[in-house]
Amino acid sequence: MSFRALYVEQQVEKGAVVRHEAQLRTLDDRVLEEAPGDVAHHEGAGDSGAVTIDVDYSALNYKDGLALAGRPGVLRRSPLIPGIDAVGRVEASADPRFSPGESVVLNGDGLGESRNGGLAEKVVVRGEALVRIPDAFSPLHAAAIGTAGFTAMLAVLALERGGVSPDSGDVLVTGAAGGVGSVAVAVLARLGYRVTASTGRAESEGDYLRELGATALLNRADFADAGRPLQKGRWAGAIDVVGGATLANVIAQASYGATVAACGLAGGADLPTTVLPFILRGVTLAGINSVEAPRTLRVEAWSRLASDLDVHLLDTMTTTIGLEDALSAADRILAGEIRGRTVVDVRR
Repeated sequence: MSFRALYVEQQVEKGAVVRHEAQLRTLDDRVLEEAPGDVAHHEGAGDSGAVTIDVDYSALNYKDGLALAGRPGVLRRSPLIPGIDAVGRVEASADPRFSPGESVVLNGDGLGESRNGGLAEKVVVRGEALVRIPDAFSPLHAAAIGTAGFTAMLAVLALERGGVSPDSGDVLVTGAAGGVGSVAVAVLARLGYRVTASTGRAESEGDYLRELGATALLNRADFADAGRPLQKGRWAGAIDVVGGATLANVIAQASYGATVAACGLAGGADLPTTVLPFILRGVTLAGINSVEAPRTLRVEAWSRLASDLDVHLLDTMTTTIGLEDALSAADRILAGEIRGRTVVDVRR
């Protein structure tokens, strides 16, 4: 049997990609047989059986853009099918928790990085990381949420665990017009938080962000250069997808007892700050790792998304493209030119 997939082959030398090719190909099912890094060899696989999914939808995330555009740091082996999200129907399962025909979603867990991913008509995944799609969502909605929305919900849960409530004060979301930011703004606003959205596209995306629930907008340039380690306290909580100087400024502006959830590094992996916000204001920096989230947290996050994310707002932030279209969209998501969420219909 054969299936269509985006297929990436690249050679990396001393951290630089020296050869790269990404194309739509028709592949034999044998490509999905277990290989180093795949299901049976995944750390912590334990008693979790392999589940084969007939994929209907994937999504275009920042990591997928890096992989498709030939940037280093995502693909752990080559060749590989990219795609960190997969939504579809169970074809076969060695995990007793899942049966053929069930609609399921998987985010992260090495897909599109160390294991063949979801930008294909078929994928093999670990049952331990798989979640049934909540009744509140269609498969298309689940793909629109994807890793970005899943990450946003994990960040919201981190704020709640840190004691940040709607009565605590203003909450900041950086990179607000992107996938993680859009879902974060929508969820926080629905929960009753006063959300300030930071974006580099305030003129073009201001109305969009206000429709999602943002009450105020800031220009990302205000956070671009590292400032003093302690600034005026403004935020009871924050969700940052940028990293670098932006995250340093967000931490410096955090109020006493604030929690800042960090889930991205588009602006850099460095953190030019000091311990002062942490020891003088009791600020908590919570790291968000959606790739290795345990099953209990995955189920909790998807349950909360079903109750706390307005599907009508989700529709407004979602664009659907075909499988081959993802190749040309990769550069645009890396350039920050894509609004909200981009679903990839792998059957188109």
